[in-house]
Amino acid sequence: MSAIPSVSRRSFLKAGSAAVGAAWTAGFAFAAEGSDPYGGFKMGLQSYSLRGYEVETALEHTRTLGLKFWEAYPKHLPLSTVPAEVTKQKEMLAKYSVTLLAYGVIHFDTDETAARRMFDFAHAIGLTSISANPKKEAATFDLLDKLVDEYKIPIAIHNHGPKADYDKISDVEEWTKDRHPLIGACVDTGHFLRSDENPVDAIERLGKRVFGCHLKDVRSVAGDGDNPAKKIMTVLGEGDLDVAGCLRALKKHGYDRCLSLEYEENAQNPLSDIETCLAHVRKAVQELA
Repeated sequence: MSAIPSVSRRSFLKAGSAAVGAAWTAGFAFAAEGSDPYGGFKMGLQSYSLRGYEVETALEHTRTLGLKFWEAYPKHLPLSTVPAEVTKQKEMLAKYSVTLLAYGVIHFDTDETAARRMFDFAHAIGLTSISANPKKEAATFDLLDKLVDEYKIPIAIHNHGPKADYDKISDVEEWTKDRHPLIGACVDTGHFLRSDENPVDAIERLGKRVFGCHLKDVRSVAGDGDNPAKKIMTVLGEGDLDVAGCLRALKKHGYDRCLSLEYEENAQNPLSDIETCLAHVRKAVQELA
């Protein structure tokens, strides 16, 4: 059961706009006063949520939303190992007072040159984790064992929904057990729901190996006649996700990395929906107090 009641988008906007508006205002007021409406979490965006905008506009929108942390989508910040290019990227992030904590999702296989290029970039730009989709083979994980130990930057395996390589919690457990402690998970809450997995259970089971989290929601739609049941992406807090339960589990395990809101719908005009998502996060934080 979701900690915030699930309602239709239309009824929410009609009946709850005043309350949510107050929550937005409160969130920005807290930010202005220097207090933290996100309860100590490093609340940020997976910049894929703003993929409809070029990078500087996306950064400007991030600050307007009251956020200062990013997990970058590679098309916003192309991977580079040229020092002058990385310096330019860091200056751009600093211009908007946005701290880059994570990056992805990146494929890894046994190509050590390509893998080192990613880790060199991660080190140069200051990442605290790399969201990844490693090839399911021992040789790839042997390479990652070596690289995370050398660079001290975690790999966070991203689950990507039904039939993907790591769509089940047990898949991530199997491929991280007996591996370096810095090989772990990026828990995508929406994709675990799509895979009929409980995201709270994922956080509890993976525990200290959770190095990333994509906060995302889906809503179950019942089948009707010839139309099968399905799960569709929705605004965070209006679907099946237990938002407060996820935050509670993350806090229990001392999660201190980027908490990345990821909203995949309405790519050309997502800001109002993202504001609503963030209002639900703030309400969930209040439930933990």
